[in-house]
Amino acid sequence: MPPRKRKNYRRPSPLAPLRKLRWPIWAALAGMLVLAGAGVATGATLEEHDGFCASCHTQPESTYYQRAQAPAVDLASQHEQAYATRCIDCHSGPGVSGRASAMLLGARDLAAWVTHTDQQPAPQTVPISDAACLKCHGDVPTTRNFDRHFHAFLTRWQLADTNAATCVSCHTGHSTAGDPTLVFLQQDQTQQVCDSCHRVLRG
Repeated sequence: MPPRKRKNYRRPSPLAPLRKLRWPIWAALAGMLVLAGAGVATGATLEEHDGFCASCHTQPESTYYQRAQAPAVDLASQHEQAYATRCIDCHSGPGVSGRASAMLLGARDLAAWVTHTDQQPAPQTVPISDAACLKCHGDVPTTRNFDRHFHAFLTRWQLADTNAATCVSCHTGHSTAGDPTLVFLQQDQTQQVCDSCHRVLRG
């Protein structure tokens, strides 16, 4: 008598129900990606306009924005009027990563604003870095003359001391106490920074 053929019995896969849903799942994921991309693109476009930044921030940021419309009284408004510099130009680092970091911070600020957990006046959580300034002023550290010798030594000082000065230690963007004839530098503050550097170099 010939042996009986065994029927191949396969257990149903626990993922079988999901297979039927794979196209809706893929469609939902694609939709989320499209929405996320649209959100990023919209945010990037809106951040190009200082009025958008000022629409959420209250004092003192709204005052900074209003200053840009009047004769220059600080370094930021002078930049805006002379070079059409926008908030995002200074408040983001270089390249795609710098812009992405700024947008993530903006998204966090937006979430706080929507949930009414934001602080006003808004604290500065990310100081403007030297890299943000060097996006436009990349020639400054390499210019070696008597008027700018301190810029050439700044990197050396920063390597020697974690508390070393940065660009904004002297070039304060939104202070109205600066001298317009010195590109809005505050002489007393800048002198203190110079003295600190010379103490390090003498040591």
